[in-house]
Amino acid sequence: MAALAFEAQQVILMRTAMLAAGGPKAKKEARRMVSEKVAAAIEASQKAMAGASADTLIQGYRRKVRANARRLGRG
Repeated sequence: MAALAFEAQQVILMRTAMLAAGGPKAKKEARRMVSEKVAAAIEASQKAMAGASADTLIQGYRRKVRANARRLGRG
């Protein structure tokens, strides 16, 4: 859980910088961010209802956060 929190803070920092810069990339990132969050919440809810453990849910979120960190880190 601590690793997820740390990784998420890195993504938040990169996204905040991008959104503050404005422009078409920021607009696209804002839309992407909202749609990803909705999709991740739906996926986690489905897994939880199917009996997935908290660790499984956290690992799912971590995969998504790491993918976002890699994508945002490329600039």
